[in-house]
Amino acid sequence: MTMSTTAQTRFPEDVIDHLAEIAAGSALDQVRRHRSEARIQAQQSFAALFTPTEPIAGTVSLRERLALAAFTAGLHGEPRSTAFYSSALAAQDAGLAEAVNAEVVRGRAASLRPGSGPHGPYGIYPPGPLSRENQNGPSYATDPAHAALLGPRLIAALAHAHLLTYHPRDASAQALLALQLAGWSETDIVILSQLASFLSFQIRLVAGLRVLGARPTVSTASSTIPLQTQP
Repeated sequence: MTMSTTAQTRFPEDVIDHLAEIAAGSALDQVRRHRSEARIQAQQSFAALFTPTEPIAGTVSLRERLALAAFTAGLHGEPRSTAFYSSALAAQDAGLAEAVNAEVVRGRAASLRPGSGPHGPYGIYPPGPLSRENQNGPSYATDPAHAALLGPRLIAALAHAHLLTYHPRDASAQALLALQLAGWSETDIVILSQLASFLSFQIRLVAGLRVLGARPTVSTASSTIPLQTQP
C-alpha cells in the first residue's frame, strides 16, 4: 500500500480502507467506489488534519493531534482505530502514548454505570421538551500521575474530547474557557473540535464497513448511502 510520510509518521494512502481492511477489487472496495467523491473527501479530511501540505494552522502540533486522536478512538472502543492512532503517537513519543493509553482506560471507566458498559450521551438540556432526556453521568479527570507528562494543554484537550464524546449536551462557554486558560487559541479550539468530530465519523464508518465485510455478501446498491454520509 502506498504511504505518505510526515514527521517520521507514515500513513496509509486511504486510512479508512486500511482500518476496515478493504482490499483492492473486493466487494467492499466496490461498495466504496459507488460513492467515490465521499471516499476522496474522507481521506482529504484526514490529510488536512494530520498531513497538511500548507503550514499547520494554529499551534496544535502533530504530537498533540495524535494524542487527541488516540484518546478519542480509545473512548469509542474501536480496536483497530485505537491501535492505529496509538501506534502513530508512539512513533512520535512512546512515553506519551503509554500515558494516553492509560487515560483511555480511565476515561472509559469514568463513563461506566455500575454493572454495565460505557453509556451516554450524558448531560442536561436547557429547560424545555428535551429535558425529559436529561441524564446525569460521571465526569472525567486525568490521573495526577500523568500531569507532568501531559501538561496543561493536553489535559484540557483530553477533557474536551471526553466532553464531546460522552457529555455533548454539557458543552458550554465555560468548557471553552478552560481550553483557553490552558493555552489553546480560538483557532486551536476549532481544530481540536474538528479532530474529535472527524474521529467520531471515521470510527463509525470503519465499524460499519467491518460489519459489512463480515457478511457473506455485500449489497452495493443499498449499503453505501448510509455508510458514506459525511458528518
